[in-house]
Amino acid sequence: MFRIRRFEERAARLYADGQIPGFLHLSIGQEASAVGACWPLDDRDVVTSTHRGHGHCIAKGLDVEGMFAELMGRETGTCRGRGGSMHIADPRRGIFGANGIVGAGLPIAVGAGTAAQLRHTGGVVVAFFGDGAVAQGVFHEAVNLAAVWNLPVVFWCENNGYSEFSPAADQHRASLRERAIGYGVEFQAVDGNDVLAVAELQNAIVARVRGGAGPILVEASTYRWHGHYEGDPESYRDATELEEWKQRDPLLVLGATMRAHGLADQLTAIEAQIEAEIADAIEKATAAPYPAPETVADYVTSPRPELPEPPVPETGAWKVMHAVTNALTKELEDDPAVFLAGIDVGKGGNVFALTRGLAQRFPDRVRDTPISESAIMGTAVGAAMAGFKPVVELMYFDFIGVCLDQLMNQAAKMRFMTGGAVSVPLVVRTQFAAGKSSGSQHSQSLEALLAHIPGLTVVMPSTVADTYGLLRAAIQDPNPVVFIENRLLYGMKGPQPPVDHIVPLGKAIVRRPGTDVTVVSYSKPIHDCLAVAERLGAEGLSVEVIDLRTISPLDFDTVLASLRKTNRLVVVHQAVGEFGIGAEIAARAVREGFWHLDAPVIRVTAGTSPAPYTPVLEQLWLPDQQRIEAAIRESYEMRS
Repeated sequence: MFRIRRFEERAARLYADGQIPGFLHLSIGQEASAVGACWPLDDRDVVTSTHRGHGHCIAKGLDVEGMFAELMGRETGTCRGRGGSMHIADPRRGIFGANGIVGAGLPIAVGAGTAAQLRHTGGVVVAFFGDGAVAQGVFHEAVNLAAVWNLPVVFWCENNGYSEFSPAADQHRASLRERAIGYGVEFQAVDGNDVLAVAELQNAIVARVRGGAGPILVEASTYRWHGHYEGDPESYRDATELEEWKQRDPLLVLGATMRAHGLADQLTAIEAQIEAEIADAIEKATAAPYPAPETVADYVTSPRPELPEPPVPETGAWKVMHAVTNALTKELEDDPAVFLAGIDVGKGGNVFALTRGLAQRFPDRVRDTPISESAIMGTAVGAAMAGFKPVVELMYFDFIGVCLDQLMNQAAKMRFMTGGAVSVPLVVRTQFAAGKSSGSQHSQSLEALLAHIPGLTVVMPSTVADTYGLLRAAIQDPNPVVFIENRLLYGMKGPQPPVDHIVPLGKAIVRRPGTDVTVVSYSKPIHDCLAVAERLGAEGLSVEVIDLRTISPLDFDTVLASLRKTNRLVVVHQAVGEFGIGAEIAARAVREGFWHLDAPVIRVTAGTSPAPYTPVLEQLWLPDQQRIEAAIRESYEMRS
């Protein structure tokens, strides 16, 4: 506790002196909660934290020299200066990270708990959160899913009386004890400023959770002495309240007990040891270098293996839906670290029957979830950080907005923010389609939204063989991959790939060679492009068709090589045109292929509106073969 106190007091001074940039949230006054909650933990165990996480990290064993260097943004920092105070983490020590998003660590804890449950080694997860996080939807989703799966997670609420500037009493109408009843989980309360009481309770809880007791919700009553952040004017509370809590300082409480037991000399020795340790850590951190400029883009993704392009199969007959099922089955058979989770993927076998029978073949590794998209995605993040390869399902691509934080701010950024200390090998399978009157909330092609997020890989296959080979590659990949299927292709037949078929991510393929116009597309529209190219070929107009397959990272080299040959470019996709993948390809064509262009780049896309429901308008909204053919003819007929 003294180490945490001195670390944060010195951090406050360094921040005031301008040596620590960004935001700084301190937990001075809350040390007993962190230390007592982590006291019985060992190397099997994981903690997730909050934006006020220094104490949790130190209590779980993180060294203060690396932490000071991290807060200063130095290369020797815990996360090589990429995380800072709000994102400090060391997954190698079971510290899955402080988190700048309130409550976001809770679903990640569920994933770590799932990994611990699947390992059967008695691992426990402690998920720290503040009273303010209870109002977040992810709190509900995480606790509910942990209860449904009976996971070894201790949800540890540090109730310090304030949600940022607002008193906790103004934020909730039900107590945490009452909420626990609703989730069917055990509740315990403890004086969060008495480290002996906290440690005694946590020792008993952890022993029971290791034995299969399931999740437990704990409320530790404590108080932060500083404001919500350093520089907070603290106009929302008065000085007398703070002084009253200072009389219950965790260090004073434990110090009085130690002196009563004749341990005054130990107190003096501890304080001297920590003072020297902190001074030495600050000196070394201050002298450490900043990250080199050439490393600015390091750690965004894990290096992926180089895979050769396999031969295109020409015999047999499979449907795309068979390709999905068989790819999942193959990876489940080959790798015990793979598991599936999602809404109705187990007993129900998926809404399109793509996972039917897998739950019976792989019990515990094919799991149904509640309708809780954020918890599902967070579970994937936490399990991936713990060394598993989760494949989770988002029932409809349109629902990405419900859980975007876990993909955008957690999965995509985790490797970067930890300075390469962790990989996040997860797959999100989802599907979309327009053309069958599914309406505005079940028809969207939103790949550009995800492709804009560094760290995510986005895949959209168009054939049976690629669906099988790309899905297997995605599951084996060390990075987070969003695998987007078009449900109108599920019944499409094609040649059956061999069982060892695997297709490299990030590589486009030329589906049809040509010399006059290049057409770039992906997913279902590729088949319309090929049909148009075939008709035009009969007239003598030679169209080259490129299937991107992977949207991000974009294989522009294949596009540029074709452009050098044809000097004309048309891009086709079902997504809305503005700010989409076609716009990115057009911009790069102008920048990198300008001298090869003999005509402007033309985009054929969905209309600039939500997807209409009525078939008459929906068909007008969608790109079709007539529009694709017109664009190709227009491009070919233009003269430079």
